[in-house]
Amino acid sequence: MTQQHAVDESGAALLPRGAQRAGRITFFLGLGVAVASMALLLFADLPSLTSGVLVIALSVVLILLGIPVGVAMLGASLLGLWEIGGIRVVIGTMEAAAYSATDSWSFSVIPMFILMGMLLWKSGLTASAFEAARQWVGWMPGGLAVATNFAGAGLAAGSGSTIGITYALGRVSVPEMIRSGYRPSLAVGTVAAAGTLGQIIPPSLLLVIYAGAASVPVGPQLLAGIVPGIVLALAFAVMIVARASLNPKLAPRADMTGVTWGTRMRSLVGIVPIVLVVLVVIGGLFAGLFTATESAVFGMLVALIFGVAHKLRLTRSWRQVGTMLREAVLGVLTGTASIFLLLLGVEVLTRAIALSQVANVLATSVSDLGLGRVAFLLVLIVVYIILGMFMDTLAMMLLTIPVLLAPLAAVGVDPLWFGVFLVIMAEVGLLTPPLGILSFIVHRITQDPAVNLGSTVSLVEVFKGVAWFAAVAVAVVVLLILVPELATWLPSVSVAT
Repeated sequence: MTQQHAVDESGAALLPRGAQRAGRITFFLGLGVAVASMALLLFADLPSLTSGVLVIALSVVLILLGIPVGVAMLGASLLGLWEIGGIRVVIGTMEAAAYSATDSWSFSVIPMFILMGMLLWKSGLTASAFEAARQWVGWMPGGLAVATNFAGAGLAAGSGSTIGITYALGRVSVPEMIRSGYRPSLAVGTVAAAGTLGQIIPPSLLLVIYAGAASVPVGPQLLAGIVPGIVLALAFAVMIVARASLNPKLAPRADMTGVTWGTRMRSLVGIVPIVLVVLVVIGGLFAGLFTATESAVFGMLVALIFGVAHKLRLTRSWRQVGTMLREAVLGVLTGTASIFLLLLGVEVLTRAIALSQVANVLATSVSDLGLGRVAFLLVLIVVYIILGMFMDTLAMMLLTIPVLLAPLAAVGVDPLWFGVFLVIMAEVGLLTPPLGILSFIVHRITQDPAVNLGSTVSLVEVFKGVAWFAAVAVAVVVLLILVPELATWLPSVSVAT
């Protein structure tokens, strides 16, 4: 996956030698656990429940060892099916799963959403979002950070690319904030947190993947993320303003000389393409004009038209336009293939867990503990924070969805609501150490002298900055638990099907 590739480039090279040595020790320990688990599944006569637990454990270990998520889940699940039912079950499962995991027409939104985001990013249309936000909210306490936050929300609603949003905003907004005297921790923390909005506000690939894994309709699931995404962006902004008001040295007022109502209105012209993409995708879904697939196609066409026009206006070269299109298509091909492999892996894992009765035992255990909906979800917040420290976002999601669906149903959790809960917690995992991918990416960006303007931005500063935003995100999740209608209201009033 592209996110894992990003952490390899942005994070691994920055780890100190002590951490690298500890990583090697952990690798060999994990390798030993993986070999022992595989030997048990291949040669021991185990109860079905034990086999299911070993499948989950082996999947986690293989992922932590660096095996691609889809391959890890698929390999561990096939070994579990071999132990539970023999070669006939393995063959039968693969014959059925290879088709059933990907035969849903709703999955056609995946390449369209990826292409939409790639076109907006590669064409340079995303750069105008920060300038427009700066013109309108830069006067506030912490105004440049607030502008970065809202620019991230706007880009999320247009592209849905977490990594793309982080790169686009980091190179534009971090120099502006440092030049204005902002503390580096606030500057980099804001950029990293703005990137997380990319998978909460639709179009969101994580919500689409969740919908497929949990067997819920894609359209309503995308709509369920809109209000929580807006609430999260507003919560980030309130926190920034409050901190800047209490400590003006944290974020001095930006110089707004030259900013007039005329320049503000002109800045809106640059975000017209993004606004149109949002209106087509989200507005079409809400009004019932398009299905999820149709909205993705029309949104992609809008992004294509404006992307080509913008790139041609900037470069005056059709060759550059062709390069942009080639890079976008290559991104779509690799991204879509990776996601479909993940879907196959989670389909086989779901069957292995179902045959082993792990999910049913967990559901019964939750019922026996007497945990209500709120208590169970509060426990899950802690579980996901811990998992997010050590696991890839998609791995954490896809491994836990098959296991938790039955226990969640037992305590009355709406699967549409849980999709939003899970994606927010997964995005928190992108911030928190030691595997906070966005934190490493932002740190790498700030090592460029053109970005840091001579300031030293350490990895500790980055983690200090993102800690505030991670805490706010968790607070929003708690609010969602207490007021679930924030996620379920919009799908319920929409005429989309």
